[in-house]
Amino acid sequence: MRILLYIILGLGYLLNAQIAPKAVFKDSTKIDAKSIFGVDTFGTFYYTTEDNTFYKKTKDTIVTYTNFQLNEITTANTFNPLKINLFYEDFNTAIILDNRLAEIFKIDFNTILPYKNVSFISTGFDNTLWIFNQDLQQLELYDYITNKIRLKTVPIQSQILDLKSDYNYCYMLTEKYLYIYNYFGSLVEKHINPGFEKMAFSKAYLILKKENKLYILPKNTSEIMPIEHPNLLINQFLVTNETLYIYNDGMLSRYQLKLE
Repeated sequence: MRILLYIILGLGYLLNAQIAPKAVFKDSTKIDAKSIFGVDTFGTFYYTTEDNTFYKKTKDTIVTYTNFQLNEITTANTFNPLKINLFYEDFNTAIILDNRLAEIFKIDFNTILPYKNVSFISTGFDNTLWIFNQDLQQLELYDYITNKIRLKTVPIQSQILDLKSDYNYCYMLTEKYLYIYNYFGSLVEKHINPGFEKMAFSKAYLILKKENKLYILPKNTSEIMPIEHPNLLINQFLVTNETLYIYNDGMLSRYQLKLE
């Protein structure tokens, strides 16, 4: 009986040991970009250049958006291509664009009552944005059509580093913890942050960066695992489904994520 138990435990160890996430190189694309914010499954690239022009580049077309009054784009969320949101932190303003990069809504947080000092935004469901209220130190789900806060979390006692979301979950990285909220604003997971600095998010995975190493948190799991990848400088990184993109020195390299 004891031998059988050892065999079962040994098989369990071997099965767990087989899980070793790897990033396998596929190809590279040259892009002259200041910041890359998204690549979809159809090969559409979303990025900005040094003159703060926002680009949507497909295989056949290039569409651009420029706002000279607001200047530098801090972040851009392309999760919903029909409602792309650009955030201009210096002007405390967000712009919502449609799939042709036509402006459909402008949110000037300076003119909203009560005043909101926003440091991060990300896509929410319906007509909402997840915003981090810097003055109150809390995450809020803001409806920009009705100008109402649908929900808010308890204040965070740590500096926020990054914010990513989809329709169902919001991931907030702080200096101390990684918080995961559902669309009701309930905290569903909380991980100690051992030094992660940035995140990239897709439907299946959350990728975290620590120094020059990448880690993966698959959905419906609670284990953050290191990714084996070539030893190279990681300037920016993105993830789309099972594809990892690393951007550096004008080259966007594509890697296939393999978890087994």
